[in-house]
Amino acid sequence: MPSFTYVARNIEGQTVSGVLAADSQQQALRTLDEQALFPVEVREGGKAGSGDRRKKVGATAIAVFYAQFSDLLRAGVPALRSLDVLYKQTHQVVLKEVLKEVREDLASGQTLADAMDKHPNAFSTLHVSMVRAGEKGGFLEEVLSRIAIFTERQNELRNKVYGSMLYPAVLMFVGVIIIIFLLLFVVPKVRGFLQADKLPVLTQFVFGACDFLKEHGFWMLGGVFVVVALVVGFFRSPTGRLYFDRLQLKAPLVGNIFVLVAICRFCRILGTLLKNGVPILQSLKIARDSAGNQILAGVIEDSTESVRKGATLSKPLGHSKLFPLDIIDMIAIGEESNNLENVLVTIADSYEARTSRKIDLAVRMLEPLLLVGMAGVVAVIAVALLLPILTMSAGGGH
Repeated sequence: MPSFTYVARNIEGQTVSGVLAADSQQQALRTLDEQALFPVEVREGGKAGSGDRRKKVGATAIAVFYAQFSDLLRAGVPALRSLDVLYKQTHQVVLKEVLKEVREDLASGQTLADAMDKHPNAFSTLHVSMVRAGEKGGFLEEVLSRIAIFTERQNELRNKVYGSMLYPAVLMFVGVIIIIFLLLFVVPKVRGFLQADKLPVLTQFVFGACDFLKEHGFWMLGGVFVVVALVVGFFRSPTGRLYFDRLQLKAPLVGNIFVLVAICRFCRILGTLLKNGVPILQSLKIARDSAGNQILAGVIEDSTESVRKGATLSKPLGHSKLFPLDIIDMIAIGEESNNLENVLVTIADSYEARTSRKIDLAVRMLEPLLLVGMAGVVAVIAVALLLPILTMSAGGGH
């Protein structure tokens, strides 16, 4: 029986909310009326998809769910019983609520795909489409297993990118803190022992930076927060998002990595969907929505129109200049041999490994550059403090 989330007022005028089970929205309204509640909002779906509890379920938890669900179905356990077992085993609060509602919807006669489609915080459009194809084709266990593998690989690539960026970010943060500490606490103490007249230019520059930081440090910090807030707000707007996506792809050194990550995601999604029986036009639409970059999404949209008119997929992708020529050649061969789905998955496997190596190389190059940069700044401060001391010593010797 479907679940309905409601917000209503009682006879005292107080707002109450909750979840009730009913065959339809009309029956849910009648139930509220019998309880002397005046409905403000009634919509299908339980707490897992409403209000503040609409939290994303982690990719790792979802991948484990798909793998376990597939294993239970392969072992001959019915779908409802399988969902009961998974509901009892999971400790993730949001996923637990989602599984409860999916199980209720499935028991009321809805398909698994329709039940999952009500919970976009847990199941993406890509997953729902694959499950729907698996239900229609009678190979749901295989589809669930493929989704588990797909989710794990996507999660590994995402964690690889984020994990590689974490160390340089921490290194830069610590370096900035050290430099600020030197300018605010170490330099002023040494400064008191130095003669104010005839200081070297480098020393005057460091002392000037120290004074500026003392006098305007809080204003600078506030300005940084304001600038960051404005930049983030701009990039969240449609125009800013388009500009950011274009900047990502054209950024020096890392732009090629962003391009390859987006291409790998597109190839894996499209190949996985085609492999599971989803029609190519629908697959391209899902791949476009899951591209994660508006520039690439526009290219996929043009390719979709080309395929709809009976042309090949490789030609518009090649015209975009985003896809490497060897990938275009492989896609063209896949189309000619009627083996596009396997070729796309092979491309994703191969280029994810190459992208991983490029990320490692970029991080290895970035780390020494950051260390040299921070060491250079500290060295400048040290030399600026030592120069007048050495000058005074030399003067005293004469």
